Amino acid sequence: MRAIPARVRADPADPGGGATASTGRGLLGRLAAGLRRHWLMVILLAAGLTLRAATQLAYRPALVYIDSVKYLFGAYPGNDPPGYQLVLQAFLKVGTLASVAVLQHLAGLAMAIVLYLVLCRRGVPNWLAALATAPVLLDGYQLQIEQSIMPDTAFEVLIVAGLAVLLWERRPPAALVLAGGLALGASATVRQVGEIFILPALLYLLAVVPGWRHKLMQAVLLAVAFALPILFISYRNYVTIKHFGLAPYAAGTIYGRTAAAADCGTLSLPRYERALCPTHQQQLLGPDWLDHGAESPIKTAVPPTGMPHITFADEFSRQVLIQQPLRVAAAWARDSVKLFALTRDTAPGDVTITRWQFQRDYPVYPPYISLHHGRLQFVRLTPAGKARVIRAGRRYAGRPAVAPGLASFLRGYQLDGGYPPGPLFLLATVAGLAGCCGLLRRRASAERRATAEACLLTMASAAAVLLASDFFEFSWRYQLPGLVTLPPAGALGIMVVAGYIVDRRQSAAAGQPQPAD
Repeated sequence: MRAIPARVRADPADPGGGATASTGRGLLGRLAAGLRRHWLMVILLAAGLTLRAATQLAYRPALVYIDSVKYLFGAYPGNDPPGYQLVLQAFLKVGTLASVAVLQHLAGLAMAIVLYLVLCRRGVPNWLAALATAPVLLDGYQLQIEQSIMPDTAFEVLIVAGLAVLLWERRPPAALVLAGGLALGASATVRQVGEIFILPALLYLLAVVPGWRHKLMQAVLLAVAFALPILFISYRNYVTIKHFGLAPYAAGTIYGRTAAAADCGTLSLPRYERALCPTHQQQLLGPDWLDHGAESPIKTAVPPTGMPHITFADEFSRQVLIQQPLRVAAAWARDSVKLFALTRDTAPGDVTITRWQFQRDYPVYPPYISLHHGRLQFVRLTPAGKARVIRAGRRYAGRPAVAPGLASFLRGYQLDGGYPPGPLFLLATVAGLAGCCGLLRRRASAERRATAEACLLTMASAAAVLLASDFFEFSWRYQLPGLVTLPPAGALGIMVVAGYIVDRRQSAAAGQPQPAD
């Protein structure tokens, strides 16, 4: 089999070549031929567009959540990276909450189109590439988060952009490495867990770039590009809140995981850290409550004089990780496999899934977000725990509206199977892992190896972001990046395995000895 060139496919929209399309056909003829060739993707895009239009009409102007006050008004600076907040506030100087939701829905459609083009370019058949985009197009939880003033859609967009740029050429030139590093680095300024993407991106470059000198140069370029947006936001935080870092006040979030898993009866701790030990009943409430609950030890315990509260919590977590790593690892593993469950439910101790489900009425979250005389009212809590109305919220305090029929339809769709079942993610994971193993074949053709390399980047990125998120706590919201990483990895993995089977059969038919891989 001939070796493929660096550009895997000259025209991703025309796998068979463009000569026949450009001769003897008008514009309508070429359009009809394109629709026939990509009929499944067209149907899925139409379905995704219809669902997004229904969502936009069902909840006006947009959905808001407890965390939305951070992004709309800069409340609790330092608790989250401010990347989404900065872009959102700049856009809202001329736009509205409704237009933010529209853009996020359009971004959802754009992600599917980009993934489809990249997969076709990497040799995946049109039908399989279209199926790999179905989860992000049709998932009810994806629709809900796109309608919400939350950073998750922007996070997914940056993931897809970074992966697509790196995968566009089999051996990405410096310009694409730079662009991919910037996009993946920018994802960390939206959600800090995006810092993990440097690992799969470097692994990919080491696999695809020839020559150790060239590998080193590309890796340095990627690392520098990845670091630039992170350093920019970190410096911005230093200027505004006098702390250098993406989210300098978020370090205590690991407390929930370690406190829920700890056996304080056997922990060796300084006396002052004993106050951070939760009771058994408190541990049953899970990591999220231990991080944020008003009665959690992290809220009620008083650190020694002169010790910052973050250092106080971090030292407790460090001791748990050092002394009881297996307990923490076991809790992490139990959460990591929840993605593969047949249905989406709330397990004991998890963040309730109802937060990410469509409601028949406009959802509010007192005291942070409530309805005051039929209008939205936003509140932040002072360090002393007192509620303060955000006066700047008057700009967005319009009357929220719900279309009951559409809201009921969307809720029924979402709850009654409008999401990829866990076994589908399991199949994609197994196929993706098998596809990565294709890199171990010494006699693989250049085409087969190129597919395996693409599978490595998507599968490693999926594993990195999902496992890193689960380490802090499990939330169905944090599983959404799996929609844009696992199915593409599975599709690429299927092609690697199928290619291996074809090669073996061709060798057997030709009477050749089976090559040792």
